[in-house]
Amino acid sequence: MSFLNPTNPANALIIGASQGIGLGFVKKLLQDGRIDKIYATYRQPETATGLIALANTYPDKLTCLVMDVTDESEIELCTQNISADIKKLHLVVNCVGILHDSSLQPEKSLRQINSENLLKYFQTNSIAAVLLAKHLLPLFKHSESSIFACISAKVGSIGDNRLGGWYGYRASKAALNMFMKTTAIEYKRRAPKTIVVTLHPGTTDTRISFPFQKNVPAEKLFSVERTVNQLMDVMENLRDIDSGEFFSWEGNKLPW
Repeated sequence: MSFLNPTNPANALIIGASQGIGLGFVKKLLQDGRIDKIYATYRQPETATGLIALANTYPDKLTCLVMDVTDESEIELCTQNISADIKKLHLVVNCVGILHDSSLQPEKSLRQINSENLLKYFQTNSIAAVLLAKHLLPLFKHSESSIFACISAKVGSIGDNRLGGWYGYRASKAALNMFMKTTAIEYKRRAPKTIVVTLHPGTTDTRISFPFQKNVPAEKLFSVERTVNQLMDVMENLRDIDSGEFFSWEGNKLPW
């Protein structure tokens, strides 16, 4: 049974919803009558103006929460705020990720590696997700079908790595996949109706991919809306046996 049921409206949490794919999920879910409540997190208000405007337009359906996923105390507080309002979640999508910023660029060779940047990749792309799994578990302990998904990346596949480079990003996404695989095993015992997956969205036209789009064929560069629609299709077709797997936007399982 799908986690979205018209006779039993679902509650959703989109983490990292200020821009890009996260904001795209919020926009789509706002138009879905099978969704009752949406909680959306952002880190900085100056980059979340579009999200905050949506919350002002849909005050009964959308609640925005400030949360820095690299700070466990903020994850805990955010979860407590949600738990004070509702007792169960049916869809969580963690869209937080870092590839580059003003002080961080993907490494092209071993010469460019430093521990500070590696720690930044892992803190944001890997550790945050397993801390979310830790604190959100009580909201998944119910008898209705649910999904906990994290946006990963195909470059995090060890088996598919043929080009090298991007050490920190690749390794942090591989670590994310392992964290979620392990989470899926524990959730199977403690929240057995929850499917835990990682998702490869494809190259999406967002700020994170912008510097690397020039070599991407036009047909392989997806709009945010297309990416969200494709990932929703994948999630709506998941079965219990798919928990702990790594899926492409096409619905195919990817190698670890």
